[in-house]
Amino acid sequence: MRCVIQRSGPARVTVDGKTTGAIDGGLVILAAFAPGDTETELAWMARKLPGLRIFPDDQDRMNLSLHDVGGGILLVSQFTLYGDCRKGNRPSFIGSAPPADAERLYNRFAELLRAAWPEVAEGVFGAMMQVDLVNQGPVTLVLDREANA
Repeated sequence: MRCVIQRSGPARVTVDGKTTGAIDGGLVILAAFAPGDTETELAWMARKLPGLRIFPDDQDRMNLSLHDVGGGILLVSQFTLYGDCRKGNRPSFIGSAPPADAERLYNRFAELLRAAWPEVAEGVFGAMMQVDLVNQGPVTLVLDREANA
């Protein structure tokens, strides 16, 4: 499982011109799933994300988490995070879970995030989405959790 985490001000996802999810601020999470991902990886990531200390304290150090500052999580599926561009010019996505498996994993991950954090908004799995956000910092991190880790 791979997530790109962005510390964000207002953020929203639209599909066909309609907002499907929005937050006033917090974390925008782009999530991708690999073959072999299990409940273990999903649960670990869902517990980890709200506790990431990537918000500034009064000395402008990244020392606070969502638990400290509040805010929401905007979850967006993005299989392209497993795109491999090392050979040729067209990315290979063989490292990404097949669509049916990825959708099941995404839905379960969203459930686990909701159990871990009270405000979770979402995009639409598999849809062409427009993601608008104000990246604060900018702060962007990549967090991987490999199966059997």
